[in-house]
Amino acid sequence: MDYKIPDIEKSFEGKIIENLGNDEYVIKINDNEHTLKIINMSSKGIEFILDQTYHRAKYLEQSTNEMNLVIDNVPITLNLNSHFDEIVYKNTGGGGTSDAQLALKSQIPGKVVSISVSDGDSVKKGDVVCTLESMKMQVAIKAHKDGVIKSIKVKETGTVAKGDVIAEIE
Repeated sequence: MDYKIPDIEKSFEGKIIENLGNDEYVIKINDNEHTLKIINMSSKGIEFILDQTYHRAKYLEQSTNEMNLVIDNVPITLNLNSHFDEIVYKNTGGGGTSDAQLALKSQIPGKVVSISVSDGDSVKKGDVVCTLESMKMQVAIKAHKDGVIKSIKVKETGTVAKGDVIAEIE
């Protein structure tokens, strides 16, 4: 992910290492681990404590590839990962060698926007099974292997958490 603070550009890799519960996480940004506590989160922004320091971020606008926000009164533009759907696909079992895995699982929390297949449909590895919306971004959840949809475990407009089963593919 890249970000810009008026005329300064940097890139960083960020991921959640551990969910401690109670909206507290251990995160890794580049090679450094940090503690994160989410205090309040809404469609307008987020308040959080990062390494015992309070921060407030306000969302201004977001497109598919870019998000404008203000963090601690500093305007920032985030260039979101343009290969986000590929990362989600890889982490749902795609790209691996585990063809024996039956369950297609969500690697992100989100709202089910659309379902592209039905029970009994044949799918190829990489076919879109459903589309989730997470943080105002739509992400295609793709089949992790060739097979037949045994059962769809989600409903349109429903929500899923990370790790929830989307569908079973035989």
